[in-house]
Amino acid sequence: MVKDLIDYHIHTALCGHAAGEMADYAAAAARKGLREIGFADHFPLRLLGFDPPAKVTMEAEELDCYVEAVRRLARSQQQLVVKLGIEVDYLPGKEEELRDILSRYPFDYVIGSIHFIDGWDFTHPAQTAGYKTRDLGALYRRYFDLVAEACRSGLFDIIGHVDVIKKFGFFPEEDLEPYWQKTAAVLKETGICLELNTAGKEAPAGEFYPRRRLLELCSEQGVAVTLGSDAHAPEQVGRFFPEARALLRDAGYREVALFSGRRRSTVPLP
Repeated sequence: MVKDLIDYHIHTALCGHAAGEMADYAAAAARKGLREIGFADHFPLRLLGFDPPAKVTMEAEELDCYVEAVRRLARSQQQLVVKLGIEVDYLPGKEEELRDILSRYPFDYVIGSIHFIDGWDFTHPAQTAGYKTRDLGALYRRYFDLVAEACRSGLFDIIGHVDVIKKFGFFPEEDLEPYWQKTAAVLKETGICLELNTAGKEAPAGEFYPRRRLLELCSEQGVAVTLGSDAHAPEQVGRFFPEARALLRDAGYREVALFSGRRRSTVPLP
């Protein structure tokens, strides 16, 4: 059962790689007994001067429509709470442009994520050959440096799928513990919320983002946590949440974070 849990990472068809109407996602969440959901579709990166090689974000002219559609859906719900979020790629050098754009919209929360390293979409299934031509140790160092920069930018409320660099099962030979410790420390330092993202369970990596060890370190540091399925289809809403709830409890968490108007609160983990 996923009753009374939240799912803050739900996409829409606007991003070009998800299916279903927003109302279908809300109906799926209501059937599963979720207390609250949030749409967090992909911010149009063309507004920041970056044109991804594949269709992975909404178009610039769709952002206003997206915001209004989520707000309209929220008003139509009788019991399910629907929040307005957005998932934004951290692009170094674009911080002030992004800050200005985000300030114009009534988002409840902003998820910061990293899908691109020097223009390479390392999370895209069609781009996995790039792992075979790169030094994996250098790649992991670069990725987690970007995570730290994103946290310290002050742009985001939540860091999404924090170790997604592992998505396709490519790992450096070196011990990964220093990366987990550094990341937990940065999250603690900046006060940003961690997302337990369950989509990794269905990726080649075969485990949640983040892996258990990093989640435990974050719990020890007092880092707040929220939940997201990264749903790209209605049936994926709340996927693997019973297992996620058990993992959170085992890691020491007893509360999950909620957001409204970019202000964080907590509720007991049901």
